[in-house]
Amino acid sequence: MTSRRKRNLMLAGKWAGYFVLLLLAATLQTTPGFLVLGEIRPVFILPLCLGVAVCEGEYPGAFFGAVGGLLWDFTAGRPGGLLALELLFVCFGAAILVELYLRLNSMNFVLVSGVCALIVTGVDFLFFYAMPGYAGAAARYFEVVLPIAVFTAALSPASLWAARQVNRRFALPA
Repeated sequence: MTSRRKRNLMLAGKWAGYFVLLLLAATLQTTPGFLVLGEIRPVFILPLCLGVAVCEGEYPGAFFGAVGGLLWDFTAGRPGGLLALELLFVCFGAAILVELYLRLNSMNFVLVSGVCALIVTGVDFLFFYAMPGYAGAAARYFEVVLPIAVFTAALSPASLWAARQVNRRFALPA
């Protein structure tokens, strides 16, 4: 097999593996009753997109984040776009942050994932609860939105591990 063909097959396998992980994350995120604590459910798509972004770099990670955001919009029954844009910017920023300033380890990834989850869920809260002026919005923020970000961050090392496994399995030969 020629090296060009082998390289193309490895790249196709890597991105197919990432896409299968994304479908698995979306399935786990939308499964009723899976890892639910009261009204709090973790987000699985966001940490996976962040894991791919820090493993692959800012531009492929941003594109994968946009695809993950569109899938999240679709599975949440929303008009597509808001979560796609959020994940695009968050994945781009996280990849640059890890590339330039942080060592990639589980603790740093938990912190980055927690901050990104807080940003994404905070923007969601802003547009869907605070701006329409629902009563008790502040209580919902502290009782639901913040715990979701913490729960998501706590489970994020599994997403980083899965993204690293796909990245290592389909690494291009030097």
